[in-house]
Amino acid sequence: MQSSLYKSSFSEDIDALYRILDDAAITPHFQPIYDLLSGDVVGHEALSRGPLGSPLEMPDKLFSTAINCGKLHELELLCREKSLRRFSELGLSGKLFLNISASLLSSPDHQKGMTLSLLEKLNISRDRIVIELSEQHPYDHFGLSRASVEYYRRMGFNIAIDDLGVGYSGLRMWSELQPEYVKIDKHFVQGVDKDTVKREFIRSIIAIAQSLRCEVIAEGIETPRELESLLDLGITRGQGFLLGRPVIEPSCKQSKFLTNSSRRFELRHAVDERDRVSSLAKEVPSVSKDTDLGTVGQLFKSNPVLQAVPVLSNATPVGVVRRSDLMELFSTQYGRALYEHKQVTRLLRDDVLIVEGYVSLSKVSYQLTNQDNNNLNNEIIVVEDGCYVGIGSLRDLLKRITDLKIQNATYSNPLSLLPGSVPINRELDRRLNSALDFYLAYFDLNNFKPFNDHYGYARGDLVIQLLSQIIKREASNSANFIGHIGGDDFVVIFGSDNWQVVCQKILDQFAQQVKDLYSPKAIQEGGLWVKGRTQEVSFYETLSLAIGVVHPDPYACESYHEVAELAAQAKKEAKAMGGNAIFLSRRRKMRSESARKEGNN
Repeated sequence: MQSSLYKSSFSEDIDALYRILDDAAITPHFQPIYDLLSGDVVGHEALSRGPLGSPLEMPDKLFSTAINCGKLHELELLCREKSLRRFSELGLSGKLFLNISASLLSSPDHQKGMTLSLLEKLNISRDRIVIELSEQHPYDHFGLSRASVEYYRRMGFNIAIDDLGVGYSGLRMWSELQPEYVKIDKHFVQGVDKDTVKREFIRSIIAIAQSLRCEVIAEGIETPRELESLLDLGITRGQGFLLGRPVIEPSCKQSKFLTNSSRRFELRHAVDERDRVSSLAKEVPSVSKDTDLGTVGQLFKSNPVLQAVPVLSNATPVGVVRRSDLMELFSTQYGRALYEHKQVTRLLRDDVLIVEGYVSLSKVSYQLTNQDNNNLNNEIIVVEDGCYVGIGSLRDLLKRITDLKIQNATYSNPLSLLPGSVPINRELDRRLNSALDFYLAYFDLNNFKPFNDHYGYARGDLVIQLLSQIIKREASNSANFIGHIGGDDFVVIFGSDNWQVVCQKILDQFAQQVKDLYSPKAIQEGGLWVKGRTQEVSFYETLSLAIGVVHPDPYACESYHEVAELAAQAKKEAKAMGGNAIFLSRRRKMRSESARKEGNN
């Protein structure tokens, strides 16, 4: 058999192409597309290969030969049919991404309705198909790609722009076609962890995508550092050799590598390290499964407070030996003599809770309290990627949760039950010290005092509660931190770049729902007539929301004081805009003291 590395002549390539077309000798491969946070497969991209060992086995040469021979459209249609049939046979989950050239529509080879007919025959829903239009192949007539999109949308398919950033027409295509998905070309993904320009480019893509309700998929993820950088930037969908290569029969299982990466992402963005089960872990000596009970007895003797010894199999915990069980066994007549040389597996207890260190204390508490009381675990073994780290107890867990509840209650706002200034400042310092990228949104109401004066404090409290509920509903996730400074001032610390979409949703919902707290007359007039301190009556428009947003540089801001000052200035600008407004400050750090003095002179 010829190797695919064999350098064939052009005539041999043409012969090979015609044989492939005559014999329908295309082998579909599928590359999984993952949810980068959950590790779940959300789709597959169909990629076609020629026969194994053929000079046209690899797709680049296969399709370039087809273009040179004027057989691209015939090859595309064959690849599409084979991919759909194989996708159905394998019962693959998620969406199927199909690469298609827009010029195929104007080709006489194209039989309209063929794809729909095949989908119906294979029982594949139309909304599971995504048509990829690549920027690598420029369109001579841009109207052709628009016609292509309209044609496929009418069929019920979704649209994706592939290889965004390769050509010059990408942004134009995006604005004209408004696809459901955009795929960032691998050029911008490779080395993104070391390249600030690439990160800024991706941030811009994310911002545009969020405003257009478009989903971003990163292509060509090849290293763990690239993956973690993409997670930090807010990318939640991706594909690449690191996650899964194109294969004939892909696995639809959750990616363990991705769940570990998202674990690290959650770990870095957790609200507070003290809220993780890893904070309970104590370094307790462990033993292997082949250790004898006499050795374990010596451990208990030398550690009077030790109640259980973890038992490991290749660094992975499998259970514990408890002091009470061993003492009971050894206290019987001849017990020690009979059993001290036996392996620990004789007394091994596997009714322990084994938990990854990044899991929250509240989640562990929920797991424990939902167990049968007769099997309630006393030991909590803490692991990292399945390997033993330490051990905690149920008593430690309950004490820590109680302490945290008391502390949270002390610093929480009684009206919203959200963390107040002390936890907010602590969280800002934590993110600065960890050099984490974040945005801070400062929320403040316009015309709140006149509303309070007119309707009274009870209804004013309802406004505060309404705003807090909307913010919590829209901004709550593991990467964000929500706080209530006091009065009508709230903050959200965003751990990803989706702040703009979230803030706009909060604005829209508040503007609509706050109307219910006004009288019909006030709504009709657009505001309230209220007496001021001088007894003069003035008109105040209905309540609106000003949001000042800052993007602090964690390497330039030394503490929460500087971030708070930046945020206060941004909020002031937002309020000056009037009405419901969002203002993003371009300043990422405070001016130096000397620069301030020069500016004041």
